[in-house]
Amino acid sequence: MPATTALRRAFAALAALPLLTLAACGYGSQAEDDGNAEVAAGAKRIDGLDSVKIGYFGNLTHGTALVGVRKGFFQKQLGATRAEYATFNAGPSEIEALNSGSIDIGWIGPSPAINGYTKSNGTNLRIIGGSASGGVKLVVDPDKIESLEDVKGKKIATPQLGNTQDVALLNWIVERGWKVDPQSGKGDVTVVRSDNKVTPDAFRAGSIDGAWVPEPTASKLVAEGGKVLLDESALWPDGEFVITNIIVRQEFLKEHPKAVEAVLRASVETNRWINAHPDEAKAAANKQLEKDSGKALPAEVLDPAWKSIRFTDDPLAATLDTEAEHAVKAGLLEKPDLKGIYDLTILNKVLKAEGESTVDDAGLGAE
Repeated sequence: MPATTALRRAFAALAALPLLTLAACGYGSQAEDDGNAEVAAGAKRIDGLDSVKIGYFGNLTHGTALVGVRKGFFQKQLGATRAEYATFNAGPSEIEALNSGSIDIGWIGPSPAINGYTKSNGTNLRIIGGSASGGVKLVVDPDKIESLEDVKGKKIATPQLGNTQDVALLNWIVERGWKVDPQSGKGDVTVVRSDNKVTPDAFRAGSIDGAWVPEPTASKLVAEGGKVLLDESALWPDGEFVITNIIVRQEFLKEHPKAVEAVLRASVETNRWINAHPDEAKAAANKQLEKDSGKALPAEVLDPAWKSIRFTDDPLAATLDTEAEHAVKAGLLEKPDLKGIYDLTILNKVLKAEGESTVDDAGLGAE
């Protein structure tokens, strides 16, 4: 199959997926505030807005959003403008929600952000801040896989075609000299696209031999008897790579910069609080996960998962550019023009006001 045909089919699958999975992904489901998130007496609306709609995933790698919601940091900064929340399980569905105006700002992985930006020819979103690094592991059945070489010929799950972990696994396979069709997942390694919610069941049943997944799914697999064969951070210089960014609709950024600034102030405040109070932050994130999904994580899953994630305001822009190169190498993306994907102007204004170091867009900023 020609590479261009494969690429078109891969993007077609990505585009169609949100329509097939809206009910399952939590599209539009409302996260709950705790008591700290009430609007303060005498607070004023920002930019004349009744509300700002914020999206995020029920993953610990979206811990900034989970803690910010739970502890009321977003609502505090937004004043009388109501913070409204929607939870997602898949990047394409969050991008669709952003495009439709169902959300204004979202926490999301780098690959969906890249895909959303390139598919719209750079017109729909901007990355306006960082959130997290790390928290991704290759976990395997130790009875079937003892070494990295043993991965060849096995079935390895990723959350979704073209998502951040899918790209990482495909790139890793290519770098080892093995071959796999990026769309079907068939080849020297069979790549199985499996929702994070069902991956532990598939692992327990033996229908997959391992998975390249974010936290807390990785630690759930370890609790089921899996072994961490590779922590993705070991593949990156200094062990850092972007796993979660903050994106915004370009129209919203242009029309409501004060609201965007309020959300970014809340994000910076949340990350500072997380890093100063790791145990309390871990508990707050778990409480929000329980509210959003109906089930808290047990300590044997929560504790190792939380330790593997670093929360940061830096979007680690150079690593996003590298992740785009990985998608090209894996055959999922033509070489993209990412110039303009970042606008870190407001974030750097907030950081400077807080006495923090400003962050860099790696030459990919908007003019």
